[in-house]
Amino acid sequence: MKPAPLHVRWLGRTRYRDAYALQHALSQRGADNWLLCQEHEPTYTMGVRTDPANILVDPATVGAELVRADRGGDVTFHGPGQLTAYPVLTLPGRGGGDKPDTVAYVRTVEQVVIDTLADLGLPGATRMDDYPGVWIAPEGERPRKIAAIGVRLVRNRTLHGVALNVHPDLSYFDHIVPCGIAEYGVTSLAAEGIDVGLAEATDAFIARAVERWAPPAEAFGHGRAWDRSDVVWRHHVDDLAPFSRNVAAARSDPGAAGANAGVTLAGASAGMGATARSVAAEPADGGATTSTVTLSPRRSKRLAEAGVDEAVPYRERKPSWMRSRVEHGPEVTALKRQIAGLDLVTVCEEAGCPNLSECWSDGTATFMINGERCTRACGFCLVDTRRPGPLDDGEPERVAEAVVSMGLDFAVVTTVARDDLPDGGAGAFAATIEAIRRARPGCRVEVLISDCKGDPESLELIFDARPDVLNHNIETVARLQRAARPSADYTRSLAVLARAADAGLVTKSGMVLGMGETEAEIASTLADLAGVGVSIVTMGQYLRPTAAHLPVSHWWTPADFDRFGALAREAGIAHAESSPFTRSSHHAAQAADAAAAHGAGGARSTAGPRARSDLQPQPG
Repeated sequence: MKPAPLHVRWLGRTRYRDAYALQHALSQRGADNWLLCQEHEPTYTMGVRTDPANILVDPATVGAELVRADRGGDVTFHGPGQLTAYPVLTLPGRGGGDKPDTVAYVRTVEQVVIDTLADLGLPGATRMDDYPGVWIAPEGERPRKIAAIGVRLVRNRTLHGVALNVHPDLSYFDHIVPCGIAEYGVTSLAAEGIDVGLAEATDAFIARAVERWAPPAEAFGHGRAWDRSDVVWRHHVDDLAPFSRNVAAARSDPGAAGANAGVTLAGASAGMGATARSVAAEPADGGATTSTVTLSPRRSKRLAEAGVDEAVPYRERKPSWMRSRVEHGPEVTALKRQIAGLDLVTVCEEAGCPNLSECWSDGTATFMINGERCTRACGFCLVDTRRPGPLDDGEPERVAEAVVSMGLDFAVVTTVARDDLPDGGAGAFAATIEAIRRARPGCRVEVLISDCKGDPESLELIFDARPDVLNHNIETVARLQRAARPSADYTRSLAVLARAADAGLVTKSGMVLGMGETEAEIASTLADLAGVGVSIVTMGQYLRPTAAHLPVSHWWTPADFDRFGALAREAGIAHAESSPFTRSSHHAAQAADAAAAHGAGGARSTAGPRARSDLQPQPG
């Protein structure tokens, strides 16, 4: 039997509750092995043996959350400047039996940290009898812990892991009795005189972890024994040449995949001022005219941070497979008038979707609720980002009326992001689902939701309404998240999907391709989606709405999309819609049927209430 691959992820700065939900989902649902690395927002976590007396202040007074976790040990701190790593692994049974050797696993985690510290210039870190973790000078006058370890094993799968202090604010530890050990202190690499950044420490840790936990490469043939995917490391970018200077585009290698449409932009002039600048790009057909590409300084910087250095000229003619003539018959025109009369918005119309006639004729349409103005400004989206107005209480009933008048068998309900609302617009979703089911009981409902800022109670409002399919789009690969959707978070999106799957819902997600991702990154993202229980995935080509939006970096071909669909199925996703013109709700009913045929969804997990309770901040 081929061993499971190891998926290594740098997730950036995350909320503890999101990483908690993610690792539990990967442990419960995935067969692959994972190493999740991140730094957390300031959080105190209580293990199963925490003495409340070891929490010396109300965490809120020092800007931290208090969260109860199901790991071993007492209270500890997680925060910026600390590398927190969660190995999610399947351990073999001890001595040929079924039960793994937990002590041996903890020793292995300790050794990975010890070796990492030596690589970073701090030899001599070691263990201390009767105290898990990694210590400095345990036999000296001043023993001090540099890495805390707390783990849990469920059915031979590991949870939680290690927190290595690189350069955190150690004063946070003054407000607790760390790990319940009052007699010894806490230290960090910085406090020990080792000047390394979190990126360097993470790379060193991952190198040692891969040595221990990645399977042998020869076992995978042409496949990957392990892969790594990172969200963008935040750093200052001096050179914004690819997207912010007036330059002539140099042509890509014509032999490369997609080179018929890609150009590499190189900088040659003065730096950027306070306003957006233009990039003059040479047409791919060699013509003399130029097109103007206008990006804001902020978007230019985010693209540069992500390492995107290719762009298709804005006015360049699309490849043949992206040119489609959209024709609407009289029936579609009549439906448009009906919807307009109800003062409703369909994404099908707003986005000028090329699949509109096909979907409406097939008894499927997508409605947008919670207004038309979004509180986020994603780099690929044309939705209005001015200040939103108040909610329309009559909107759910009018959506239901439209579903009846259109004779829909499958309704998709989506939304703008409403971060201005306490529940993120979740209550309107629940009301709309209920209204549709009252008005047309046989109609199935799919919802395409925002992340609701990751709030468990808001998400529960939607989960409890029991949509037939719950969609939340990951949109792009980890590296491009900040460039494409800066107000969202990769880990949070995966956590939303994980919580929905744990609630027994059929889950769905989608990607917009062509913004600078690689095929390997697409495969990694599909593995992440499969790992949290996603049953349906959509993948389509990005089309740039205006010159101010993110450029198209690459035209993926129909054959490419066929291959990506196969990658999704190989990852364990029940159904994939993958083509240049695929959009989130394309063939939504057929996809739901296919997922159901594979047994996707079902009753709410019995672990759900426990997991949700664990994620709630605890009283101080």
